[in-house]
Amino acid sequence: MAAVNGQKVKGPLAGLKVIDLSHVMAGPACAMLLADMGADVIKVEKLPGGEDARRMVPPTISGESAAFLIMNRNKRGIALNLKTEAGRKVLSRLLQDADVLIENYRRGTMEKMGFGYDALHALNPRLIYCSISGFGRTGPYADRGGFDLVTQGMSGLMSITGEGPGCPPVKLGAPVTDITAGILGCVGILAALHSRASTGKGQMVDTSLFEAGIIHTYWQSAICFATGEAPGPMGTAHPLNAPYQAFPVADGWITVGAANQKNWLKLLEVLEAPELGNDPRFATNADRMHNLPALQEALASLFKNRTSGEWLRRLEEAGVPAGPVLDVRQMQADPQALAREMVVETTHPTAGKVKSIGLPIKFSETPGSVTRAAPVLGQHTREVLREHGFSDAEADQMAAQGAIEMPDSIKASKS
Repeated sequence: MAAVNGQKVKGPLAGLKVIDLSHVMAGPACAMLLADMGADVIKVEKLPGGEDARRMVPPTISGESAAFLIMNRNKRGIALNLKTEAGRKVLSRLLQDADVLIENYRRGTMEKMGFGYDALHALNPRLIYCSISGFGRTGPYADRGGFDLVTQGMSGLMSITGEGPGCPPVKLGAPVTDITAGILGCVGILAALHSRASTGKGQMVDTSLFEAGIIHTYWQSAICFATGEAPGPMGTAHPLNAPYQAFPVADGWITVGAANQKNWLKLLEVLEAPELGNDPRFATNADRMHNLPALQEALASLFKNRTSGEWLRRLEEAGVPAGPVLDVRQMQADPQALAREMVVETTHPTAGKVKSIGLPIKFSETPGSVTRAAPVLGQHTREVLREHGFSDAEADQMAAQGAIEMPDSIKASKS
């Protein structure tokens, strides 16, 4: 729990029970946000082997997958073999009073296991069932598997990413459709919970990586709707405002956001280039966009004469939005990132001290927090089973049958 005015408080979603059946990125990101905001998230991993992110190596931290660790903090973990009757019985028991279920399987997979939306709605009418898939549960692509690379290409994102016209398609470095789909799932869940507060009924929340990619094309889609032509890549430049991009300087790169007329005139003062203000090619934003290559060339020749530190100091003093281009390691050490608690640390049972990315939403009265490291496989199985009415003897019997896995059962099987 976090503290406000010296008193311990729970996150805004305290008391919410979430069953996380998802794997790798989109679903786990959704569940992680809910956990960071105080929900009790029980991550259900498959047997044998656990979820696939455990095998996304290297790198590892003391043998634990770094990819799994960063996506599954703040969750309790249990391991079930849902191909066994006993494993399905455990999951059914967990879902009887759950508030939210998150899954990102292909369409039909949950139904084959007996946990489709209709069956679970009958079991627990208050359940919010969140399905995050490649293309959604309706439409001609509903049965396709979805991957970030594929949906970046199909959503138009790869056509607008890159240095300029004629360059090969470029994928955004981050798995943006995966992460955004997780965020959309979280938003949908919270909206469905708000609706349930007045109706008492749960519902299906259905979103996809494809749609997550599409919503990142707002500006480019606006241009295409208006002109009938699809915009292409522009490097770091903006499709509607200029100058708004990265420029090379004497010792690297900086970004400059002098997009409106006021900041354009301020930039000219910083650059000591009043002649550009008198150039009709650059008089208005429309003129600058029409003559963008000439504008870029003129500004680049000026920016290369000073270092990033010198330019950033001058630009900040003038009130022109600007910043350095940091790599990930530099970002993690940035004082603003640290002040906003975007780098956090937890203690893992086997990996020890593990750093992760913090919660990007701050609450004044019920702050979220990161207090628990990602679970080892089956770490909380016995604990969760006890909470749901299973005896230790029943748990031991299920472990012997291979229906569940617990760290103590693993030790026993090896001895």
